[in-house]
This record gives sequence, C-alpha cells and structure tokens, in this order.
Amino acid sequence: MERISKAIAKHSKLILLLAIILVIPAAFGYFKTDVNYDILSYLPEETSTMQAEKILKDDFGCGSVAMLIVEDMPDKDVAKIKEKVAKLDGVKKALWVDDFIDLSVPKEILPKDMTDLLYNGDKSTMIIVMLKEGTATLTTQNTVQQIRNIVGKQGFLSGMSGIIKDTKDCADGEMPLYVIIAAVLTLIVLLLTMESTVVPFVFLLSIALAIIYNFGSNIILGEISYITKALAAVLQLGVTMDYSIFLLHRYDEELERTPDRIDAMSNAIQNTFVSIIGSSTTTVAGFLALCAMDLTLGMDMGIVMAKGVIIGVLCTVTILPSLILIFDGPIHKYKHRTILPAFEKTSNFVVKHYKKLAVLFIIIFIPAFIGNNKAEVYYNLDESLPDDFPSIIATNKMKDDYNMESTDFILISDKLDSNDVSSMIKELEKVDGVNSVIGLEKYIGPAISQDIIPDEILSELKAGGYEEMMLNSKYRAASDECNAQLTEIEHIVHKYDPSALVGGEAPLTKDLIRIADSDFKKVSAVSIIAIFVIITIVFKSVSLPVILVAAIECAIFANLGIPYYTGKIEPFIASIVLGTIQLGATVDYAILMTSRFKEELEYTDDKFEAMRLAIKHSAGSIMTSALSFFSATIGVGVISQLELIGSLCSLMSRGAIISMFMIIFILPGLLLVFEPVIRKTSKGFEPDKKQKAATDAVN
Repeated sequence: MERISKAIAKHSKLILLLAIILVIPAAFGYFKTDVNYDILSYLPEETSTMQAEKILKDDFGCGSVAMLIVEDMPDKDVAKIKEKVAKLDGVKKALWVDDFIDLSVPKEILPKDMTDLLYNGDKSTMIIVMLKEGTATLTTQNTVQQIRNIVGKQGFLSGMSGIIKDTKDCADGEMPLYVIIAAVLTLIVLLLTMESTVVPFVFLLSIALAIIYNFGSNIILGEISYITKALAAVLQLGVTMDYSIFLLHRYDEELERTPDRIDAMSNAIQNTFVSIIGSSTTTVAGFLALCAMDLTLGMDMGIVMAKGVIIGVLCTVTILPSLILIFDGPIHKYKHRTILPAFEKTSNFVVKHYKKLAVLFIIIFIPAFIGNNKAEVYYNLDESLPDDFPSIIATNKMKDDYNMESTDFILISDKLDSNDVSSMIKELEKVDGVNSVIGLEKYIGPAISQDIIPDEILSELKAGGYEEMMLNSKYRAASDECNAQLTEIEHIVHKYDPSALVGGEAPLTKDLIRIADSDFKKVSAVSIIAIFVIITIVFKSVSLPVILVAAIECAIFANLGIPYYTGKIEPFIASIVLGTIQLGATVDYAILMTSRFKEELEYTDDKFEAMRLAIKHSAGSIMTSALSFFSATIGVGVISQLELIGSLCSLMSRGAIISMFMIIFILPGLLLVFEPVIRKTSKGFEPDKKQKAATDAVN
C-alpha cells in the first residue's frame, strides 16, 4: 500500500486527467441504462400472479389493460375515438359497446350488467383498452401519451400504465433537482462546519465523479428501478462524505509532522484507507443485506448502493488526494471559523449524567419499539402520487362514477366444461364487492356450441390452453376487503380448476404485501447479523456488537415509530429498506465513538476522562457527517411530489439526526455503564502500560 499511495501522491495531475477521461464512458453507460418504473415487476417470477401476467402477455398478447373514460360525448364520436385508439401500435384491442351491437340499436337491449359496466348514465362511457405490452415498457408509455392526446380533456385513462406514465414523467423531471438541491444544501453544511472555504467544493467534485462512475457502471445490470435512480446519488453523497473528511483531517495531521506535501499525502492515504475500509465495510454490508429480499427491487437497490460506496472509497484515496494536492494552496489559505462547538460542555454533561442517559435509552427504546411494530404502511402505488395527476383523476373517476377500483384476470383451462364455467361465473358474481364478470360462457351460455363462434373472436378469449375472464371489483387493491375478496375468488376458481391462475394489479399487490412482510424481517435480520459480525471482528469483542447495534436499532425504531404516534402512514418500501440504510450508514458514528474511547483507555485507567476526550474529539466529525447526510436527503424529502421518494428521504434525514444524538449522548452512557463487562469480553481495552507510563511521565 505504501508504494501505491506514494504513486498516487506523485502523479496527482495524471490521475485527475484519467478521472476526467473516465467520465465519457460513464456518461455513455448512464444513458444506456434502462430505468424500470414498475415496482410490481420485481415480484418473484415463480408466483402464480407473475405466471398469469406472463401467460396473458405471451399467449393472449395482452400485457396490460387500461380503462378509458370519455365524458360528454355522443356515441358516434366515442366510436371514432375508439377506432383511433384501436389502431395505435401499442394497443391489441379496444372494446366498447359497438363490439356487441350496432350503434343504431338502442343500448337498452344490452344486458344490464354490460350497460352498468360501460356507461355511467348519460354522463360518460368507458372503453376497455387492451395493451400489447407491460405497463412500464416504452411502447406502452408512448401509447398512453398518444391516447391522452387523442381524447384530450374529455378523456381519462385509468390503470397502472397511466400511473407509471405519470410517475415516470414526474421522476424524470425531478431527478436533476434532487442532485442539485442535495449538493447545494450539503455545500452549505460543509461551509459552516469546515474551516476551509475551498474544501467543500473539492469534496463535492470528488464525490460527483464517484456518483457519475457508479451510475455509468449500472449498465452491467441492464436496468435499475426509478427508486434506486432517485436515491442512489443523494445516498452516495451523504454516506461517503465521511471518507473525504477523514482523508483531509489525516493529511493536515501529517503536514504537522513533515513539510513535504507528497509524503504527507502518501501517509494520509495509507492511514485513511485502513480506517475507511472498516467503516465502509459495515455500510456495504448494510446495503447488500437488501439483496436478501424476495422482492428483487432489494437486489437492485442493494447492488447499486453498495457499489457506490466501494467506488466512493476508491475515489477518496485516488481522485480526492489529487484534488487536495492541486488546490492545497487555496485550501489552506482561505479559512474561516466554523459553527461547531468545542464539545467541552457536551462531553462534561454526558460523563456527569451517564447513568441517567443510560436509563433514557430504556425510556426511549420501549415506546420506539412499540411504535415501530405498530406503524402502518400503504402498498397502493397511486397513493404516492398527487391528486391532480391525470392517472389519479382517472382512478378517482373509476371509483366514483363506475364503482370500480380494480380489475382481475382469471385464467382457467380451456378444456373445462362449459356448464362448470357458467356455474363458476355465477358464484364469482355473488362474491361481495364484485361488480361484473366478463366471460365467454356468460354471454353465449353453455347450451350454445362454441364451434359457431368465429376463430378471430375465440382466439381473443382462448389461447395457450387457457380461457380468459375479466372480473371487476369495487374494492381497492391492497385493502383488507380486496385481499379477502381475492382469497374467496381464488377458492372458487380453484374449486373448479385447481391449476387456474388469477392475475392483475390487485392479486399482484396482494403478493407484494405478503412478500414485503417477509422481506422486512429477513432484511432486518441479515443486516443486523452482518454488522454484528463485522463489529465483533473489528473490536474483537463479544459485548460491544450488542451495545452498538442496540443503540443504532433504538434510533431506527424511534425513526420508524414516529409515524405511528403522529398518525402518518408511510409507503411499504420505507419499512423494508430504511432500517438497513440507517443501520449501515450511521453505524460508522458508533464505531468512531467507540474506537476513540478504546484509544483513550490505552492512556488512562480513568474511564470517565477517556470518554470525555472521546466525545470531545469525535463529536465534531459525527456531527459534520450526520448533518451532511441530513442535508443530502432533506431537500429531496421536501420538494419531491412522489411521496414514495419524498417519504424515504425524509425518514433518512430524520434518521441521521436521531442517530447522531443517540451516538453522542446515549451510547457513551451505555459504554460507561458496561465498561467493566466490555473490559472482560473485549481485547485491547486494558491500558497499554508503556503508553500509560509515558503519559504519566509527561504529566
């Protein structure tokens, strides 16, 4: 490492030139990486609902369905719109009343359930649009826009394809703002907390390059989720800022020992690399724990964020030293006072009241744990969008005007007896909350042979050994009523055909709920165990991992428990990933405080003096790091119209501050209370006799 660090320090200009050149392939990779806006597509492929979606797309040519409501328009004009929509490249078929009777025939002769399905009195009518591809494909998204252009202000397109279109448009428009506001707020924090006026700009440039490389390397994954794209940059900025601070502080220390800047930087790189490897390992482990999720969104987020931390570390020991050496003059010339206190009073307060602070830990932990376990989450993706988005307006019209909240697709064997199918349809229609069931047997009856039906019509309803039916429900996906309804629907369908499949947004969301609950427990366990093991190895201790993880978990419980006491319902993804992110990102604070405490104990038997010095020397770094993480995320939480993104960033920003207070005030109290246990169960916590003798001699 010595030779490498010396080479880095000597060739700063060359390294900076290479760093700039690497931006070109990184930019290429960024623009060639696809973005997935459909969270439901991350469900495991082996689930029956995902199998149903695959069959619908591959065999029936129907990737998704949307409902187009047309208001205040004569039927003849609606028919023209339907024809235009049906001719679009992304549309398989558009179904309306003129597919059943001629418009010259009074619609009153249609079955009542069909008129109830397609008409809201004289106010509006509904066209069922069957799309060729899935909800999030580029073809479908373009088709959604084309349909909206065709119908104008008199049309409202409901369904997941419209919701994803609005999500995509909003996210694409906001994402540049996320990075800008995160950078500006972080810059302000750094200017206030660091002595040099130039350093914050140098730090941001180095981290910006690391973020560009990370996003460019995502091309190896093929695609990333829009959640990952929105969060990865601000998280990488907030999490890796620590490493930059560590390097600069070490460089300044080395300059006091040697006037040679190259040697000072070489030594700083060596020492910083060793320290941040331990620090970054816990963060990487926390992010990689997301890969344990059955919902493959976790792997998507985990890999990108863990990769970002690793790239951040590499840039910290290569590009940042080059920037510091090049701008060394201005960095040390333009200095100012910081807002950070000396932490003298803070350290004295904590040491004096350590027992009370340890008791405060228990007082906080109990309600935090209860709130964390009882906090409610929502799974409906449309709840994360503003009410004035076109898809949400259309969704509300479906509910208010047609009493329809969700559409399910039922796939049964095409060999099933027509009488059984008719009986099944009748049973399904009696299920509470079912508005209508559309199936072949319902309209031709079991007495009429299907052989007389033209092949082009029959092929729309039968393919790949399955027969397709559509069921409309007045219950909203993810609601308790809808999930109970789906359970009853599945029971009825499987009674007639054990191999039948039920698909659609509501069944997919039901699977999402089931898997998300399992993922939450799994990810929490994996992240805690991984970080527990790392801390055990770092400190060679049995007791310290318990104390440190308990302190961070208390901060996480408090963060996730607050919504329960304030009555706020957070998106489901927050409960799964937030704990892991907060644990991985802020456990560094606990390690820093504990390491300094251990270091001070080598010089003295007085644990109180050791802790006082540990707080005094580490609180500034912890506060700067926490405030940087806070500033990188809070701006996004405030400005984002996408509640899924905004809520996650707000929770992360709050989590950084809660963790900061937990580590500066509560953890020292716990360490002092359990210091006798720590000494007996840890290696290296006994005073070094030589160092202690040297200290005593100086005193």
